[in-house]
Amino acid sequence: MVSVMKAPTRYVKLDAARLRHGERVDRFGRFFLAGDPLADAAVDSLSTLPREARDALVDRALREGIDAVPEAPDALRALFAQLDHVPFWVDHGRVERGGRAFLESGLLGGLVLGAMSLVAGYCSPAGNKPLMFSGRLADDVPRRLAETSRFVEVVSLPGEMRRRGDGFRACVKVRLMHASVRRGLLRSPRWNLDAWGVPINQADSAGTMLLFSSVVVEGLEKLGHEMSAQEVSDFLHLWRYAGYLLGVDAELLCATRDECDALWNLLSTTQDPPDDDARALARALMESGRIGARPGRETDAAEARIAFGYALSRHLIGDEYADHLGFPRSRWRHAIDVFRRVNAEALGRLRALPPVERLAFEAGRRYWHEVTATALRGTPAGFSMPEVRPAP
Repeated sequence: MVSVMKAPTRYVKLDAARLRHGERVDRFGRFFLAGDPLADAAVDSLSTLPREARDALVDRALREGIDAVPEAPDALRALFAQLDHVPFWVDHGRVERGGRAFLESGLLGGLVLGAMSLVAGYCSPAGNKPLMFSGRLADDVPRRLAETSRFVEVVSLPGEMRRRGDGFRACVKVRLMHASVRRGLLRSPRWNLDAWGVPINQADSAGTMLLFSSVVVEGLEKLGHEMSAQEVSDFLHLWRYAGYLLGVDAELLCATRDECDALWNLLSTTQDPPDDDARALARALMESGRIGARPGRETDAAEARIAFGYALSRHLIGDEYADHLGFPRSRWRHAIDVFRRVNAEALGRLRALPPVERLAFEAGRRYWHEVTATALRGTPAGFSMPEVRPAP
């Protein structure tokens, strides 16, 4: 009798998890073995085309609609049928208000994204493997951070998650990029399916949506920036729709903060502690400020920013994860406490002034535009499907 794997060995501490989550623990295991059938089939159907032709075909379908591309393979048409269907629950007014609420956080949102969301994502010993298999680490950090920032920016901007918007386009291209990476890694003899599950699987993808949504809300609160209950609800609605476009299974698209918190608890408590790859990724991110810094004032300033960054990340992700990652403890933690109190007091005062909301949005939008434009250094974030050639 042939046994069927119900979950990879990365899925651990299940008895303890069942005490809180019951039967959902056993049902959740299958998501580690699930990819994205529609996107996977589309990438397979495009794999025989040269890269330029493949990208041009997808870009045309995004720009003009799939019916304007008669040569599109059936698998790509099936994918676009799902993408072009807007679920009944989607409220574009809420989507835009959610993005606006995030952009109003400005610099604080950027700090949370880098020091909490990305670092927390690296902490998964199996979830971080696709990134490690890329073969690029320290030298690629600034570009990777810039592209992630650009993705978050375009998803959040007003109108950009509608069918012809840049946010919609970015979600589709990232989805195809993930499918392309998954296709390549599954063909690599180095990929340990029994241990790690499918690369960029449904469970990890749902976790990524939480990193961009409810985890961001938690991080902003830890820095003294609290959204209203309606703003939180709208922000989660934005990322629920983004998750739909990115191919996350409908069962894992959280609608409320309680649902997000329950799924995050299930994910985070059923994995092993951060491993060496997690430490390498986190260190490369936290110390990327040294790249290009010239000796003297620039180096001194970079070292100060790195020390502050470590303290900030420790404050946001908590001592347990920070200790596993080898983050130093420092006196900067006292500065973080002051930073949080000042933010909370300032936000409370500013919200009493009606015009400030509009000004905060414009300032936040300008911040994200300038930061991403500077970081990308004139090279747009194309989110193209890579040519994946797994190492033997």
